[in-house]
Amino acid sequence: MMNASRLPKKVSIFEVGARDGLQNEKAVTTLDKLTLIEQLADAGIKRIEAGSFVSPKWVPQMADSDDVLKTVKRKQGVVYSALTPNLKGLELALDAGADEVAIFGAASETFSQRNINCSIEESIARFEPVMALAKAKNIPVRGYVSCVLGCPYEGDIDINEVARVSEILYKMGCYEISLGDTIGVGTPIKARKMVEAVAKLVPVEKLALHFHDTYGQALANIQACLETGVSVIDSSVAGLGGCPYAKGASGNLATEDVVYMLHGMGIETGIDLTKLAKTGQQISHTLGRTTGSKVAQAICAE
Repeated sequence: MMNASRLPKKVSIFEVGARDGLQNEKAVTTLDKLTLIEQLADAGIKRIEAGSFVSPKWVPQMADSDDVLKTVKRKQGVVYSALTPNLKGLELALDAGADEVAIFGAASETFSQRNINCSIEESIARFEPVMALAKAKNIPVRGYVSCVLGCPYEGDIDINEVARVSEILYKMGCYEISLGDTIGVGTPIKARKMVEAVAKLVPVEKLALHFHDTYGQALANIQACLETGVSVIDSSVAGLGGCPYAKGASGNLATEDVVYMLHGMGIETGIDLTKLAKTGQQISHTLGRTTGSKVAQAICAE
């Protein structure tokens, strides 16, 4: 039974659709991205991941991130962030005017090797100059930890390893650690135990949930974790971004669905759900697909 008194009064949504979502979809124009980001801000989203400064050779969908960040009409009070895997990426993000940046590590050794071609320890060493420059430039850095509830290569992941990697990133200076269920295999009790383990080493108010919906468990997992004190959730409008490790499977959780659930629980988000659903509908139409949000399907059918 949920204890309503332990639920957060407010939850901050960190919108990843324009980056994590679109990098796993077919390419869209820069104008389409600008429209999406500006509409998200207009719907009340205050934190938007707008681009990624990784090599266009690896992620061609993000090749225009510089143009996007330099051209987007910025709304006061909205933070526009970018993913920066290395020092060069950070320099490009700073030049483009990113308000904050993110680095990404993994709790799985094999995933780290296959995804960024280095060990967990090597990836952390690579982040040191990134953190130093960000600190010198007074730019906040967010840390992602992937595979926190399972790995496509190793299967189950030890929650103590998740906590260890999270603590390292936090102690390096990341202001927030986003815990990513990359392949969406987590279930509620496992998810909660994982968050509780990490919260012993990193203050719970510095944690965010980034749960994928591959097996349809993301909302249940978030609900199970809300009582721990976590109050930041990563999600993707229209559920943009399939799971690259499970062909045809849904990947990111749709922002509309999590906002509908939170509002129904009496938790504030500051987001206009109808505007958000229409935004998701528009980008889905651009991509030639239906929205991955059940809530948006219901709202837009009314």
